[in-house]
Formats: sequence, C-alpha cells, structure tokens
Amino acid sequence: MSQPRKSGKRNPMGHRLKRMRDQSMRAAIPGADDAAAPSLPANVVVDCGWGRLAFAQTFETADDLVDVLRSEESTKRDIAFYIRDPHVVLAAAPQEIFLDPSHTYRLDLATYRARKTPLRGYFVRRLCSEADAKAVNRIYRARGMVPVDPEFFWRQRDSRTLTFLVVEHDETGEILGAVTGVDHARAFDDPAHGSSLWCLAVDPRASQPGIGEALARRLAELFQARGASYLDLSVLHDNESAIALYEKLGFKRIPVFTLKRKNTINEKLFIGPPPEEQLNPYARIIVDEARRRGIGVEVLDAEGGFFKLSWGGRAVVCRESLSELTTAIAMSRCDDKAVTRRLMEAAGVPVPRQLSASASKAERAAFLEACGSVVVKPSRGEQGRGVVVGIETLEDMDAALEQAARLNPDVLIEECVQGDDLRVVVINDEVVAAALRKPPEILGDGERTIRQLIERLSRRRAAATQDESRIPLDDETARCVRAGGYDLDDVLPRGDHLRVRRTANLHTGGTLHDVTAELSPAIAASALKAARAIDIPVAGMDFIVTAPSEDYHVFIEANERPGLANHEPQPTAERFVDLLFPLSAARPD
Repeated sequence: MSQPRKSGKRNPMGHRLKRMRDQSMRAAIPGADDAAAPSLPANVVVDCGWGRLAFAQTFETADDLVDVLRSEESTKRDIAFYIRDPHVVLAAAPQEIFLDPSHTYRLDLATYRARKTPLRGYFVRRLCSEADAKAVNRIYRARGMVPVDPEFFWRQRDSRTLTFLVVEHDETGEILGAVTGVDHARAFDDPAHGSSLWCLAVDPRASQPGIGEALARRLAELFQARGASYLDLSVLHDNESAIALYEKLGFKRIPVFTLKRKNTINEKLFIGPPPEEQLNPYARIIVDEARRRGIGVEVLDAEGGFFKLSWGGRAVVCRESLSELTTAIAMSRCDDKAVTRRLMEAAGVPVPRQLSASASKAERAAFLEACGSVVVKPSRGEQGRGVVVGIETLEDMDAALEQAARLNPDVLIEECVQGDDLRVVVINDEVVAAALRKPPEILGDGERTIRQLIERLSRRRAAATQDESRIPLDDETARCVRAGGYDLDDVLPRGDHLRVRRTANLHTGGTLHDVTAELSPAIAASALKAARAIDIPVAGMDFIVTAPSEDYHVFIEANERPGLANHEPQPTAERFVDLLFPLSAARPD
C-alpha cells in the first residue's frame, strides 16, 4: 500500500513566526560572526531624551554593555535591548543591572496592512514645537514616565533616526498622545532593516477612542514606507491593555530580552512592589515625594489611604492630603456645606443662592422659578455622591431630594450657576494649583450604543487612575443622556459629542486641565480668603467661573482632602511635604 503523499502547501504564518524566532536567537547582525563581513558600527547607543537605548547586538562584550549602563544619568532611564544571552550579561554585574520583566513584540511590516477607517476628532502628526514638547511631558508625568527636555525634542526635529509623533485634537489643538520611533538602519546601518516603538502614551483625560492604536499604526506605516522589515517594542508583562492593543494590531511575541540598571526609577521592577504600592494615587504621590527626600514612610492602612511620615524626630499621620495639621474644627466646617457657605458669606466670598430642602413646595417652586435651574446635594458628603445638577422641574427636584436624602438627611437646594467648574488648591496659605474640571463626554462612532461608549470610556478612566475614576451607569447618567436627546441604548452618530454627567467630579469620570498660569488674581484671593475663614492648611476650593482668567466666580464648596495627583505639572506634593517638614525642603541656590 502506498503511503499518503504529503501536502506541498506551505504555512506562511508558521514560516514567518519560525523566521522571527530563529532570527532573534542568531547573531543579531547577519555576518557579525564572519571575519570577512563588512565592518559595522560597534557599541551603538541612541539618546532618546528619556534615556539611552543601547543596541546589544552591536556590542562585542558584556563588559562594554555594562559600562554603558553604569554611565546612566541620575534622572534618566537607559535600556539595553536585543539581549540574546541575558544570563551572561547579568553575570558581569549582578548587583548593578537586572532583567527587565518585559515582553518583546514584533510586527512584520511585510504583511502589515494600513488602517482604512479615517480618524475622527483628531489626527496624527510630527512633534514640531516647544508647546508640543511640553504637552508630551505633561502626558509622560501623568503616566509616571520620565519627562524629556523640550530642547532635546527641538534638536532632533530633523533627525531621521528618531521620530516623534503626536495626536492633536481637531477642534482644541490639544495634544492627546505621543510615541517615539527609532530607525535602526539610520542608527547603525542595520542589515536587518529593523525599527522600534518606544514611549507610547495617551493622555488619561482623553475621551476619544483609538488614540494609542492610531499612533502605533502611523509609526508602522511610516517605517513600512521607508522599507523597514519589522517594528519591535518592549512592554511590561502585566500591562494587559497595551498587550491586547499590540496583539490586535498583529504584533507577535519574540524571545528577545531587555536589561536595565538598578536605579530609583526602576526600583519596583527589581525589588518587588513596596508597601505603598497598594495606596491609591492620591496617597502615593505624597509618599513618593517623601521617600525622595529621605523621609521615613510607614503604611498604616493602604485601603483607607493612611500612612505615617517620620523625619528628624517628627512624625505626622496622614490620610492622603489630610494630615494631623488639619483640626477637627476645620474638617467639620468643610464637611457641612451649610456651615461652609455661612463662613464664605461672612468672609466676603461670592456664593450662590441657597434654600433648605425643608422649605414648602411653594417656596421650592418660587426658588426654582427665580433661579431657572438648581442643584440638589447632601449637606455632607464628598466625591459628588448624591449631587444632581441642572434641575429644571419640580418633579426632577423631588426625585433628586429623595436620592440625596438616602445619603444624608440634611439636603440643600442651591442656585445652578452657569459656567465652568474650577478647583483651586491652597496649601499653607499659598495657591499652588488651579485646574478646570470637565464632566465626562463621549464621542459617537456611529456603531456603538451610548451605554457601550460610556462603559468603554469608564474603563479607560479607571485604567488611567487605578480604579479611582469611573462613570456610573445610574439614574443621573441616564437623566443627562435624556437631556441630550438620547437614551442609553441609542447609537450616537459618528462625530457627535455627548456630555453624560453634569458634575465634573473625578470619581465619576471627570477630568482636570491645569490653568494655574492663567488664574485670575480675584479668584486666587477668594481661595485664600476661604482657606483662612475655615482655618485649614490644605484644601481644594471649588468655584464656578466664566473663565479662569476672568474675575467672575462663585464659591461652591471646600474639600479638606483634595487629590494632589491630578495637577501636573504643579508641585502639589512638594508643597504638601514642605508644610509637614519645612526643613526638608530644597534650599534655593
């Protein structure tokens, strides 16, 4: 009996994967082991601004590679990439370098196909100005990444080795994301014609979907047009959202490794998560600043955000930005919004008209008619719980009063002042930061329902804030959607914007936009008056304004525990630690 004939068909995908695996474990530069091969650059290092990228395949010895990592600048993050034998290099300096817990992924540009769907609401372009550079640094800081000197970006504007791309909002011109690309052929005449992707970062405040995908695709298309064979990247093994994006685009994991130097930036990667890792971002920004100064940190209750700072014989217990320096009297004044309002009136700070929920129905109707629109909120509470904004009917007012009463029996009805929500942070009788707080807004794609778009935006906000910010799918969200002319299960037309909450609280999906440099002196003066009236050392003062640069403002409430992690690039954590430990502050030259 004859044997069945083997199929002559070839599996292209299996062949490509095998080729990528084989290439990664061979001599990294074809012919590098051949004495007759043409001479190629040795010990290639590319400065990327945030640190240097050392191409390990161009180094002849492990000692040479270790010497490069040893010369790393204190504020930078150098990376040795394309390590074929990490155990050998580690043996050369086990106390100084470590194996980065990242995966390497490769996109085969020979088979990559460009995106056909046009971008909506933003576009990708090259970084081309100092303003772009500053915006990119703001995103880097918000993502816990190493910022880059804006002058470096400018010096590299005509570089063919480095490519900096940004995403710009169509209407506002705001920078929403950035990515860096490295052309290996330009860097060291790479015979493999490779390229790599670094520092893909998206503004955590951005509501538009697909920004990271747009940046990765544009970079891939750029290098594909240059004739590059592949696009590589390194991503932390537990960055599930990024890995899902790259795999969606067609990146495949390959066995290439990365080494880094043991420094303070990389510390959690080689010693494991510190005790404060479980703290939320509002507590951790303070703890990180304290550790930077050599102040002792003891986590007392990570879930509650409690920690103790110790330095020079002094110890202070804090809960995020609330410390022992804030008295119980000051805290109680902030806690009761009716008390806060009376203090503001006495201090001469503008306040909205207000009515007690115990007023008769006729009084409430008259108040609503006089104001046109009102806000209902519990007298006590935080994070926007129970607050309903923009009520225009008695029926909606009754429903909001009932909802707020579930959280606190004392409920207030307040005039709804039109304008933007502004948070001013006051620390130690100084205005340290000011930011506009914007309610969450979705952008229609013509395919997904409003409910799906809200859930998608909520997931992105949660991922960007470590679950601190989510958009609740509750009655208030449904009311806001109906006010916009839709239901939750309607499909929002492509390109249409819809605000899904009236309040701009961060815990319900709001975002902050720094406006410290343009803050009106009149608003700053009212913020200081408010802090002095309450007699509180640290507070977030909330105002409704027509614009942060204009004088008109109305005080809304005071927060005794403002989140300091949302005001980059302002030095909120630094000023807070200065307050607790004045002698630990850096002295001017």
